[in-house]
Amino acid sequence: MARYAREVAVVAFAQSDHLRRTDELSEVEMVMPVLHQVLAATGLKAGEIGFTCSGSSDYLAGRAFSFTMTLDGVGAWPPISESHVEMDGAWALYEAWVKIQTGEADTALVYSYGKSSPGSVRDVLTRQLDPYYVAPLWPDSVALAALQAQALIDAGETDEAGLAAIGARSRASAETNPHAQLSGAVAQGGYQVAPLRTGDCPPIGDGAAAVILAAGDVARRLCERPAWITGIDHRIEAHSLGLRDLTDSASTRIAAEHAGVFEAPVDTAELHAPFSSQEVVLRKALGLGGDVAVNPSGGALAANPIMAAGLIRIGEAAARIHRGESDRAVAHATSGPCLQQNLVAVLEGDRA
Repeated sequence: MARYAREVAVVAFAQSDHLRRTDELSEVEMVMPVLHQVLAATGLKAGEIGFTCSGSSDYLAGRAFSFTMTLDGVGAWPPISESHVEMDGAWALYEAWVKIQTGEADTALVYSYGKSSPGSVRDVLTRQLDPYYVAPLWPDSVALAALQAQALIDAGETDEAGLAAIGARSRASAETNPHAQLSGAVAQGGYQVAPLRTGDCPPIGDGAAAVILAAGDVARRLCERPAWITGIDHRIEAHSLGLRDLTDSASTRIAAEHAGVFEAPVDTAELHAPFSSQEVVLRKALGLGGDVAVNPSGGALAANPIMAAGLIRIGEAAARIHRGESDRAVAHATSGPCLQQNLVAVLEGDRA
């Protein structure tokens, strides 16, 4: 029995080059080339898209309803069916997938973007924290990730050398990714917050990404080898860090179970792990062995555009299926401090 009412696949994926600064570009100018590229890959015109959904953050942009600007890049006239989530684009993809499941659309354009360069990401992300007890203390995102890393080290799950190896492997993999912000040999550097060094942390930068979803025969017509979303689920854990085991990710494991990750082997995993220590947690939660190619694109340690990095994980996994380099992949996106909320998707290609 099919898991869902309709077959839905990622049929195209595009992303910008991820750069430390894009002062000369507005959000619209950053997004438009990506939208044109993803539409050109399918031959669809904007007017042929059944539903459009975007993901971004007003906190990064510094103004309310900032996403309405980028609709200039999509084209909102004639009127379109459109929505937005104040989340990573992976959650916009989930909304679009639901829309297609209901039968209200056969195709969807999903895009997300983030310009982190104008402000202090470490400070901005404190706004995700409990506003009464934790946020007033201003613990930044790197400090919280360091708490998680130290908990892993204390539990014997890893050590500083193991964390450094993850960063080195990720950026070595990124050498084949023309869009990566960092690749090749990157100095491990000094401590940002012990035990995390510079090489354990993601780069700050700007970027955008987009995918097109399509249902059934429409997907087969638009793409030679669609990346079918055979399972997708997302879960959230307690807001308070003190109520969670930071060395594990129960929400990732539960989402993976409901998405069907454990029903068959996967050959590729694109994990949204902005810090090297978080890959340790995610590997355990997803039961990934040494035979799985983890973050062959370089992952978030090579490029981490806030609000787009999770969608990029889904897009990178889908692109490997499109190229015939993967048959069954798991893609993961996260939001919130220390892997608080997690989305897991399984993508599969048609077998020859």
